[in-house]
Amino acid sequence: MSDIIQVLPDSVANQIAAGEVIQRPASVIKELVENAVDAGAQHIQVIVVDAGRTSIQVIDDGKGMSETDARLSFERHATSKIRSADDLFALHTMGFRGEALASIAAVAQVELKTRKAEDELGTHLSLSGSKVLGQEPVACPVGSNFLVENLFFNVPARRKFLKSNATELNNILTAFERIVLVNPQIGFTFHSNRTELFNLRPCALRQRIIDVFGKKVNQDLLPVEVETTVCKISGFVGKPESAKKKGAYQFFFVNGRYMKHPYFHKAVQNAFERLVPAGEQVPYFIYFDVPAEDIDVNIHPTKTEIKFENEQTIWQILMAAVREAVGKFNDVPSIDFDTVGKPEIPVFNPSIGDVGTPHLRVDPQYNPFKQQTATWKQSSVKDWEQLYEGLERQEPEQTALFPAQQEEQEVVSEKSFIHYQYKGCYIMTAVKSGLMIIDQHRAHVRILYDQYMQLFQSHSSTSQKMLFPEVVQFPPSEVVVLEKVIPEMEHLGFELTDLGNRSYAINAVPTGLDGVNMVNLVQSMVASAVEQGKSMSEEIHHALAVCLARCAAIPRGQVLSNEEMEEIVNQLFACKEVNYTPDGKPVLSILKQEDIEHLF
Repeated sequence: MSDIIQVLPDSVANQIAAGEVIQRPASVIKELVENAVDAGAQHIQVIVVDAGRTSIQVIDDGKGMSETDARLSFERHATSKIRSADDLFALHTMGFRGEALASIAAVAQVELKTRKAEDELGTHLSLSGSKVLGQEPVACPVGSNFLVENLFFNVPARRKFLKSNATELNNILTAFERIVLVNPQIGFTFHSNRTELFNLRPCALRQRIIDVFGKKVNQDLLPVEVETTVCKISGFVGKPESAKKKGAYQFFFVNGRYMKHPYFHKAVQNAFERLVPAGEQVPYFIYFDVPAEDIDVNIHPTKTEIKFENEQTIWQILMAAVREAVGKFNDVPSIDFDTVGKPEIPVFNPSIGDVGTPHLRVDPQYNPFKQQTATWKQSSVKDWEQLYEGLERQEPEQTALFPAQQEEQEVVSEKSFIHYQYKGCYIMTAVKSGLMIIDQHRAHVRILYDQYMQLFQSHSSTSQKMLFPEVVQFPPSEVVVLEKVIPEMEHLGFELTDLGNRSYAINAVPTGLDGVNMVNLVQSMVASAVEQGKSMSEEIHHALAVCLARCAAIPRGQVLSNEEMEEIVNQLFACKEVNYTPDGKPVLSILKQEDIEHLF
């Protein structure tokens, strides 16, 4: 019987390894830029064409590589950053496995130009699918210049499943933002199809956040600073009023490395408990400085999942630090008590001068003990029937609240025309089978969602001009998606004008959005489109309609008249889907007559 186990060829093994490290063009950007940071670069340039499909170029002014190092850098598990397994527990660099360059070379065509400061000539190296095509000396500046072309040219299946250029560029910008936020001392430039999207100079951390996300974020930042024997925590958190349902900027960094940590995210949310509405997120930029031996970053190829030795202790420190930041800067909302009916107390103004003392009138003959008090006498009312003349006692219409047995019809025809609102949240009405309870907010969301979807399909909507246009600003990662979404928003009735520098003026909005914060609404709609990450217009329509319906729907707690409740119920039962909201939450529930009778 022949043996069936064999060693895979290097080309196949390299492609398998590359599938774990290089998932999309954003992975190439991340690995090359992090290598440039490890090389001590002071300025890094990133140039992409067609969202990385055609080419990706990363140029840095770091220490560069020698001729031998340049050749070895593309071998698997060849690295200058660790020497033994013990070094894994004391990492001070972004990379350490020696797999990034080998994985990139396995699925792309790569050219490298690099030179060290002490060398007169640099090295030009060309590779394609892990095979070295040529190596020669070249005149080039100090540092490294990587050019990656035709990504996944030899893996057609991977190239086929890449998303649209807008989606891939959004992922690239997201990875780029995570690196620039943790390295404010380094200058960065980013060009996409010869258009400059970022030009970041070396600066302080707060200024770097402003440069990336816009000037408006500056007024919402509260500094966080605490240092203990376990860890050092610094950075910024947002004010309670900056909370959003979607699109909040939330970043955790540990020892200069971006990480995802739901447990620490819960600590920040708990610090804002009762300060922000349920379901809303507060922006934060939190930086942890932890001894390298107390964390383990070698548990996932993307290095975004990190284990902490003192996780619970750091959780408590983080929550206390955020609470202290909010309380220290007096950002707890103050309660405005009702002042109706209170006497107006004038404030003393010394510039007016002496206006004289008020004159009091006193009756010196007044004696409360000599005055006779009135006595109460019981009086009998005669002919009391005359008081109620002209009034007829009307018995309540039992048929309206509890209809008689009729033939089976639609629920809307069985309901009562008299409704009761419970705590400003639920509409209660009698139906043939029992008591129907409707969530007024969710019902209005369902109604508005269907209306907005019809507007998308018919491309007919009415808009109203804003008296004072409002300005909304987006980060570059969202501007890419916004350009695709603007035509869909125009169908709804929005009118946005590009003001430059990633700022847009909101000139017109759909009718019926009175009292809605337009800046937050537009930002939420774009954030919803970013989350979808699909090029299908139907998916974008759904995301925009859901976000718009939630913002424009009747809030919980709003008191409604019987006519308004009747209108909502009628419109709800005119919808195609009555029982659930667009995101699957129940709209109504019926308490059956048998269950009510069982209670008594």
